[in-house]
Amino acid sequence: MKKPKLIRITTVPISLDKLLNGQLRYMSTFYNVIAVSSDKKYLDKIGEKENIRTFHLEMSRKITPISDFIAVIKLSLFFRKEKPLIVHTHTPKAGIVGMLASKLAGVPHRFHTVAGLPLLESKGFKRKLLDFVEKLTYSCATKVYPNSYGLLDIITKNNYCPISKLKVIANGSSNGIDTAYFNQELFSDAQNAKLKKQLNIESEDFVFVFVGRLVADKGMNEMIAAFKLVNEKYPNAKLLLVGDYESDLDPLTSETFAIIQNNKAIITVGFQSDVRPYLAVSDALVFPSYREGFPNVVMQAGAMDLPAIVSNINGCNEIIVEGQNGTIIPVKNTSAIIEKMELLLTDANYFKKLQSNARQMIVSRYEQKVVWEAILEEYRNLD
Repeated sequence: MKKPKLIRITTVPISLDKLLNGQLRYMSTFYNVIAVSSDKKYLDKIGEKENIRTFHLEMSRKITPISDFIAVIKLSLFFRKEKPLIVHTHTPKAGIVGMLASKLAGVPHRFHTVAGLPLLESKGFKRKLLDFVEKLTYSCATKVYPNSYGLLDIITKNNYCPISKLKVIANGSSNGIDTAYFNQELFSDAQNAKLKKQLNIESEDFVFVFVGRLVADKGMNEMIAAFKLVNEKYPNAKLLLVGDYESDLDPLTSETFAIIQNNKAIITVGFQSDVRPYLAVSDALVFPSYREGFPNVVMQAGAMDLPAIVSNINGCNEIIVEGQNGTIIPVKNTSAIIEKMELLLTDANYFKKLQSNARQMIVSRYEQKVVWEAILEEYRNLD
């Protein structure tokens, strides 16, 4: 029997690779899966890795109306040729392009996952424009899947679409987490000691780790300012930064950048395709982001036995339960980051309590197979 076609779209292929890792291969058991994204070279690698077809479409994360219009036309023609049963988009630009194109092409089932709302940090005319685009995306979709209950509330309060279109799948998350893969036990003491030596981390050091884009809206400016003061008081504190800068989209302040470059207690390793070794040599995650959907890194760190300091935003405040597997702080609050860093450094009993709960609280709620099966169920229960 011929498999129905399922087309999954993200603006850039790293989202397919990191946010949906393994899911496309799983879905290909039941559907003829085609992945659409920009950056043909990277996209081709995703196709080989997931064993699926791909279609290259140039898209930008910036506001580019003319290029976006061309992308909508190209994608609509592709849909008319392929005749998919389902088009499922992720990320804002892929959402508007993919939902518009699939609506124009008469695709019967048009799904959009919301994994964050960048517009929440925008103001004035830009905010009004992005609000309009968000509403247009949802109006073209037949179903909208916020990947956290916090996002569901935000979408509802802003009247972006009727509540009848909205649903959070499983307990949240777009992909769940493979807790067999993110497991501290996979890394030996010898491996960890070797990496610590390479990074100039001493055995007595307490390592805070951040994983993600090194940009302002991840709370980097506040975190770096906080750590500088903490490190002056506690020289055994280290901060490990795993990720790349995005100077063109959301640059750090010059002061923050200078501290990162000049403070020997701050270790930068750039983007890493496998973040597990760096989580394995760390003690706690610090993730003071301004906005998220359902952050994978908080689940990944938890599965690797790391408690987390997270900001009080949707997603983060669902994964972390205050005083159980981590602690929650106000957004954009340097003093709160200092307070919680010092608490983990000085209160061994509190730290051990959080650490002992970290993994099991991820395993029990966000196991990857459960999320995949819940998404598959959505595809199968079509109206």
